[in-house]
Amino acid sequence: MATQRTLADARRVTGRVHRILGDDVRPLREDAALSRAALAVAAGIHPTFLGRVEDGIAHPSVETYARISLALGADLGAHLYPNTGPAIRDRHQARILEWLLERLHPRWSRHLEVAVRRPARGWIDLVLHDPTAGCVVATEIQSALPRLEQLLRWSGEKTASLPSWDGYVHLGPVSTASSLLVVRATRTTREIGKQFARQLEVAFPAHPEDAIAALMGTRPWPWFGTDLGGSSG
Repeated sequence: MATQRTLADARRVTGRVHRILGDDVRPLREDAALSRAALAVAAGIHPTFLGRVEDGIAHPSVETYARISLALGADLGAHLYPNTGPAIRDRHQARILEWLLERLHPRWSRHLEVAVRRPARGWIDLVLHDPTAGCVVATEIQSALPRLEQLLRWSGEKTASLPSWDGYVHLGPVSTASSLLVVRATRTTREIGKQFARQLEVAFPAHPEDAIAALMGTRPWPWFGTDLGGSSG
């Protein structure tokens, strides 16, 4: 069953695609010196509906877009591009998250499934906030590392996008945001960690033992991260 997060993202993507296609239809029609009524007749739709398509308001079927494109002599294409990776959390990720939440020191406030919007758009598995130290930790949880380069890029970009989170303004003063990667310990992930140790150290410079001690005890968080300007407001 689709989650509320999945449904909301699907509606957002659908609206964006329809706006893009509508923006494509209008200039092609005008370049061909076709009236809206003439194109609507050729495509077998009502002129008013075509106007809503061009405005990105209507959400026609792919077949309707195909009829419009054929009437315009244009090609219609669709592609799926790799982005943040699958949104489906497997049973290992859920267990890792549960394990981490059980062991966190009480000083850390916990925020699950945090949505960021700009400059990167996506979801952060867990955001931890230490109000005394004024730091936030954007935590990504992975049971495997199939696309390490993509993970490193998106982890940094989403961390830098934390100020766009709706709940960010309620945190109080925040000076630094850090990225934390929690990975299931398997032979494969250990080998990947050894093979790409330098890249991982650049993306997550804090030593794992220091990070664990800070999360589960009173030691300060290792101060590596993005300067967010000193305030969440």
